[in-house]
Amino acid sequence: MQIKVVVADPSHIVYADEVCEEILLSARERGTGIARRTPEYISEKILAGKAIIAIVEDGRFAGFSYIETWGGKKYVANSGLIVAHAFRGIGLAMRIKKRIFQLSRELFPEAKIFSITTGAAVMKMNYELGFRPVTFAALTDDPEFWKGCQGCRNYEILETNDYRMCLCTGLLYDPAEHIEVLNPAHPELVNLKDGEQKN
Repeated sequence: MQIKVVVADPSHIVYADEVCEEILLSARERGTGIARRTPEYISEKILAGKAIIAIVEDGRFAGFSYIETWGGKKYVANSGLIVAHAFRGIGLAMRIKKRIFQLSRELFPEAKIFSITTGAAVMKMNYELGFRPVTFAALTDDPEFWKGCQGCRNYEILETNDYRMCLCTGLLYDPAEHIEVLNPAHPELVNLKDGEQKN
């Protein structure tokens, strides 16, 4: 069984409803808060070239993630990572996570990339890519970002704490803190300093 992990294009809008259903179902199973997304919202990300989708060779939907920019494109959020139930436990989440991270670096190489999550698996993947835990104060202060949390069951906690803390953990990748560089021609990270060549 082959699963392609690619930048989503307009032909993938047909999966928008399924993406939303999987996100909601996953949140219910974990009993954790998650911001709800509409099929229209997911379609917008696809049309903007800011989404990654995983598709099985027979056309079945397998996974998804998208990015959004905040604070004048100084910050990029990796969001909505989901793997369909039938394809969990085979390493697909990490493939999607690496590709959405790569897309973020390609489109916005100077931006700080962040994620907020309650999931231990997502935290582990972020750590492996060089993210570090931070307080919410280190994330974007763009009010439009925090509006996206309004559909989450824990939004009242966030609002009560003046957007400084919640049940989610904030994770940040600051390109200025890393030696690793991303070669846009290859989907993997390479440990090279700027200007060095890989033999």
